[in-house]
Amino acid sequence: MLGTPASPLRKILLESGLGEAIIGGGIEDELLQPQFSIGLKGVSEDNIQKVEELVMSTLKNLADEGFDSDAVEASMNTIEFSLRENNTGSFPRGLALMLRSIGKWIYDMDPFEPLKYHEPLMALKSRIAEEGSKAVFAPLIEKFILNNPHCVTIEMQPDPEKASRDEAAEREILDKLKSSMTEEDLAELARATHELRLKQETPDPPEALKSVPSLSLNDIPKKPIHVPTEVGDINGVKILRHDLFTNDVLYTEIVFNMSSVKQELLPLVPLFCQSLLEMGTKDLDFVQLNQLIGRKTGGISVYPFTSSMRGKEDPCGHIIVRGKSMSGRADDLFNLVNCVLQDVQFTDQKRFKQFVSQSKARMENRIRGSGHGIAAARMDAKLNVAGWVAEQMGGVSYLEFLRALEEKVDQDWTGISSSLEEIRRSLFSREGCLINLTADGKNLTNSEKLVSKFLDMLPATSAESTTWNARLPSTNEAIVIPTQVNYVGKAANIYDTGYQLNGSAYVISKYISNTWLWDRVRVSGGAYGGFCDFDTHSGVFSFLSYRDPNLLKTLDVYDGTGDFLRGLEMDDDTLTKAIIGTIGDVDAYQLPDAKGYSSLLRYLLGVTEEERQTRREEILSTSLKDFKEFAEVIDAVKDKGVVVAVASPDDVVAANKECSDFLETKKAL
Repeated sequence: MLGTPASPLRKILLESGLGEAIIGGGIEDELLQPQFSIGLKGVSEDNIQKVEELVMSTLKNLADEGFDSDAVEASMNTIEFSLRENNTGSFPRGLALMLRSIGKWIYDMDPFEPLKYHEPLMALKSRIAEEGSKAVFAPLIEKFILNNPHCVTIEMQPDPEKASRDEAAEREILDKLKSSMTEEDLAELARATHELRLKQETPDPPEALKSVPSLSLNDIPKKPIHVPTEVGDINGVKILRHDLFTNDVLYTEIVFNMSSVKQELLPLVPLFCQSLLEMGTKDLDFVQLNQLIGRKTGGISVYPFTSSMRGKEDPCGHIIVRGKSMSGRADDLFNLVNCVLQDVQFTDQKRFKQFVSQSKARMENRIRGSGHGIAAARMDAKLNVAGWVAEQMGGVSYLEFLRALEEKVDQDWTGISSSLEEIRRSLFSREGCLINLTADGKNLTNSEKLVSKFLDMLPATSAESTTWNARLPSTNEAIVIPTQVNYVGKAANIYDTGYQLNGSAYVISKYISNTWLWDRVRVSGGAYGGFCDFDTHSGVFSFLSYRDPNLLKTLDVYDGTGDFLRGLEMDDDTLTKAIIGTIGDVDAYQLPDAKGYSSLLRYLLGVTEEERQTRREEILSTSLKDFKEFAEVIDAVKDKGVVVAVASPDDVVAANKECSDFLETKKAL
């Protein structure tokens, strides 16, 4: 009903025009009492009842008429592929299985039941084959949704005055409490507060830290994790092959150079990628295309990838098409990828406008819930070209573009459709293409003919490369949103100061996050999180906070990092733990598909195996002297850094009063 854009309930809600984006995740069964929820965001008050009626009437139609047989097959294949693949991404499989088991175990159910999927899946397949999907699913819809008296419609309206009312009420409570206290009470409160702050800012004693079990440096492998990579050539196109056991799944990434896309068309690229997968061809509407992908493969995705490259001014920009299938369906996978890239038509104006509305709603949610990511992207856009490109496709600039585009779709659809075609012409060709394959040796060999056939179908040449050369003004900035907490960032490019990359920087930045920023920004500052990040490709060193009640106070903490490093004293045990923690990030858990993908990214960014070995040796040999020397490097952020805060209006006004016009304001929501 909801799993893909082609699913009937999801499709009819989005096409209704009653709201901007889907909310509610369908079935939620982790609690003892499962629930089914679905709705829309951005609904006008007049349409609330219409949304409820549309949901219920659609569910009734599905119960009465059943599901399309292709949709059932696609859903069954997608679920089976997911269960058999058991791909938990960067999350350890064992831990994922444990949590899956505990979901039932805590309610005194059989802990092994959630882990057994083969027999229930086969039984469901047999029932559908014998009785038909309608006989299987219609009674479930009727019993658990349509005829369920435990049903509620929730309407949420924004209240711009709520935050100020809550603050005033809290202030009144505090004032009453203070007025009821004696001088002795107030003195005791001040003493307890001082004692708490002292405890928060005092490091744990060495003897306490030594009591925590840990590895030694001798336990750490001296070489980085090896991913077998064979670089070859098919039809003049570079092919990377990774011979890994994948349980008979073929993973592929088809990479196209994005440098030929005109600068002014870059904000359109994410919508172009979405259109490829969610618009139809001459022969297939988008529902049929999605069902075909679901029936034949484990999924196809298309998205842009951008990054700086160390030592180069020009950024790395690519469109990556990722797909996976069982090895026996590899031919279907490459045929469907070709269909998506070349046969999809950019003609459905109404559907494209839905994409714009959905993307706008997602971006607005991202600014509210992930303001640290918005701040980081904005700072990057001020400091390097790759950051500017990424921000045009996923930051505040992108949100502004979407708002303007929503009106432009009705005014100049022909022009937008032509721009989408222009992006396609400039992207998809054998020239500059790269294919990454991850599977076992036999399946890699078997896929060569399929890859050759796929490449033969691509155009031979693409448009000429263009130059992207833009950055946002390097001014301090506040992105103002209605919030009670802030996201505070400060960053600078430390390569500009002459710093040469050394692996010790990984250890130092992680240590700063886990000690100085944790203690000052989170523990005593009250933020939900505080951390730093060093992009070794661009040289940008960033400080960021998450759900932070402070603004200027947090910036003061960032600026004090150099002095913290200069005054740092560290015994060998603490240093060893810092190094091992860093190696834990470098050697992060990866499944075979992730190993092949990481190897691809290293290839695109020019990171060699020799460099990986050098960085590892530098990490393992990090000393206290490296920390002290890095203090001078980090001072560049204090002295030359740019500030971006996603913050509340009141906090921005207060900051600008204290530091005369410190932040340029930009209202985002």
